[in-house]
Amino acid sequence: MKGKLLILSAPSGAGKTTIVHHLLMQDLGLCFSVSACSREKRHNETNGKDYHFIGREKFKDLIAKKDFLEWEEVYPDQFYGTLKSEVNTMIESGKNVIFDVDVVGALNIKKHYGDRALSVFVQPPSLEKLKQRLIERSTESDENLKRRLEKATKELSTAIKFDKILVNDVLEIALEKAEVIASEFLAR
Repeated sequence: MKGKLLILSAPSGAGKTTIVHHLLMQDLGLCFSVSACSREKRHNETNGKDYHFIGREKFKDLIAKKDFLEWEEVYPDQFYGTLKSEVNTMIESGKNVIFDVDVVGALNIKKHYGDRALSVFVQPPSLEKLKQRLIERSTESDENLKRRLEKATKELSTAIKFDKILVNDVLEIALEKAEVIASEFLAR
């Protein structure tokens, strides 16, 4: 039997990666879909675990070969995408796959796989709280912070296109709700 796909998306800083990591540690039988990206690796990231850091030129070559299930130029010259071959190998072998992707990618994956996929939008309680979270993680320059907040405003308007909206105000509550959402979907 083919596997299912659980897609989590959110504006940067909303907590989707924390929720994805939590779900992976539960006994849900989930495998992580490692996205590819063209940006430089951050100090706390591991190549092949957090992302496949492949550089801009190789990324563009893979786009030309149509090797991505979805991809987007999230910021100028910063590309992110999901390799078709990785996902298809996992689901064909019966594995359930969890995604941590941007809004456009999430909607494209959902469109491609239909009912086999569940799309979940992780929503911050407010734009102000989102800004504070981004500042606290100390990974953004002032310019990047401004850019991420402008993008977040646009992304928040797409939440209604997702199967589920998970508000992440209190992390512990959001984690519990995420487990329920994932368990119910995978049990269907």
